[in-house]
Amino acid sequence: MDDYRITDEATGETFFCRPDESLLAAMRRTGKGPIKMGCFGGGCGVCKVRISDGRYQTFKKMSRAHISPEEEEQSIVLACCVKPLSNITLIKA
Repeated sequence: MDDYRITDEATGETFFCRPDESLLAAMRRTGKGPIKMGCFGGGCGVCKVRISDGRYQTFKKMSRAHISPEEEEQSIVLACCVKPLSNITLIKA
């Protein structure tokens, strides 16, 4: 399966994410992306982003201390807890 293109809406910077890795893991691997690295487990909230375009799947539980159900409905997620299902455009939340 091909990698997905991830675009930072604020800067236009792009990097690629494998279908089997989280958005945050791809940022760490490529050294690109709009956010700092945190715990990689969904608990610290440092990697909070808004996905403005594209499809994704949640594969880890996100801390409700950092992502409310309302935010999640607006595609605000923790990058460590989601994997792409298509090319994605995102911005730091």
